[in-house]
Amino acid sequence: MIRDLFRYIATPAPPAQRRLGYLRDSIWLQSRARRCRAAWAPHLAASRDVMRAAIATCGRRDTVVVLGSGLLADIPLAALTDAFRRVVLVDAVHPLATRRAVRALAQVELLTADLSGAMALLTGHASDLKPCLPPVCAESGTDLVISANLLSQLPIRPVARLEGGRRAYGPWTPQDGDAFGRRIVEAHLADLARLSAQVCLVTDLDETEEDRAGHVVERHDLLYGVALGAPDHAWTWELAPFGEIARSRRLLHRVAGFTDWPP
Repeated sequence: MIRDLFRYIATPAPPAQRRLGYLRDSIWLQSRARRCRAAWAPHLAASRDVMRAAIATCGRRDTVVVLGSGLLADIPLAALTDAFRRVVLVDAVHPLATRRAVRALAQVELLTADLSGAMALLTGHASDLKPCLPPVCAESGTDLVISANLLSQLPIRPVARLEGGRRAYGPWTPQDGDAFGRRIVEAHLADLARLSAQVCLVTDLDETEEDRAGHVVERHDLLYGVALGAPDHAWTWELAPFGEIARSRRLLHRVAGFTDWPP
């Protein structure tokens, strides 16, 4: 608790990220990653392997952009800095551990950005969603863009705020949660598809809650029905092992990895 409080106070974050809960989510994720490090290890390794495969097939290697860099646990940072002249890490919040990890790496830049396109809407500064990738993604020197375990995360905070409130945000009412989430997912994919750079996409697809007997208690589509096609790699991520959310329940995510998306 004390460690998390320190991180909350000390981590640089714009007012919108603090107000909307993105900073709190980042700190919560760090805590869960520490508690679940053994269960998460295969997923993190598989994510890094997909990104290394994308690096290997990338013809030009000037600039790489990582969307959703987070804690860097699923990012092969050394492979990126070895292969590319410039590495741009993009996220809503850059944790203190990430800032320390790249402090001595002159070729690495940290870019704070809203990749959901929802922050301006939720803070009253826009009339609708404005999904967009940072301009660096479309620069002529950008050769690889990695969407790193981000796609399913983009709608979580905006949908929760919409559904948990009593007011509309632009054209979206509290009853529009699923459509709102789907629009955010579709917009991110559409933006990626328009890029001339190679795109590496790693994302979880759905969540299964399972009991100790292996029976499925619940299943949720994390992409709101949006289909991605056949991935190059697929695996299961034990997001919450038994004891993390309940003694007799665990959460499993199906994950897909594309070295060159769309397939």
